[in-house]
Amino acid sequence: MSLEEALSSLRRGDFVLLHDGNTRENEVDMVVAADFITPEHIARMRRDAGGLICLSINNAFAKNMGLSYMHDILSTSQNIDAESKSMIIGKAPYGDRPSFSISINHKNTYTGVTDRDRAMTMLEVAKLYKSANINKKEIFNSSFKTPGHVPVLIASEGLLSSRLGHTEMSVYLATLAGLSPVTVICEMLDSETYGALSAEKAKNYAKQNAVPYFDGSKLVEYAKEH
Repeated sequence: MSLEEALSSLRRGDFVLLHDGNTRENEVDMVVAADFITPEHIARMRRDAGGLICLSINNAFAKNMGLSYMHDILSTSQNIDAESKSMIIGKAPYGDRPSFSISINHKNTYTGVTDRDRAMTMLEVAKLYKSANINKKEIFNSSFKTPGHVPVLIASEGLLSSRLGHTEMSVYLATLAGLSPVTVICEMLDSETYGALSAEKAKNYAKQNAVPYFDGSKLVEYAKEH
């Protein structure tokens, strides 16, 4: 699939299957723009992907809301002793530091974990990005609670020039599509092998369900050229 087909799908509120590359996690994620997230999207990700459903945001937006990476939060905490801090992950086996921040629920959710609740939380974050109010940290702190059921991932400041994860790739795609740099992503898993769904199986799923499949290496090449 071409880049424009992937962008068009995101603009319609539809999914894109995004492969990060053979030299990294070698995983395919289902990606949808948070601007359009619905409970139906969450249900489909649970059913057809099966991985962790996360919310990816760009670095500047994270800073506006006062968010930090979880490894930084833990490493600077005075409530965690030095021995316990040795658990904090440095680089993962695929070569990057995790992009996890805190997990959240919107204040109007109940348990926070239902498809409806998670969609509400994610959509409200996208709405906050588009809000004309400049004090996004105040609104974020008053509108969301932590810990919750929506893990927030923060894209690297330089996006693909700094890190080649699904977090950065999906945020970059949303930006190219003219959408909020807030995406919902979920790894596609294989219940037969108990591992990540292979690229071949993901392509078959894409073909059967008319979902664009996009290779992240092409996105990296595009970013270098532009």
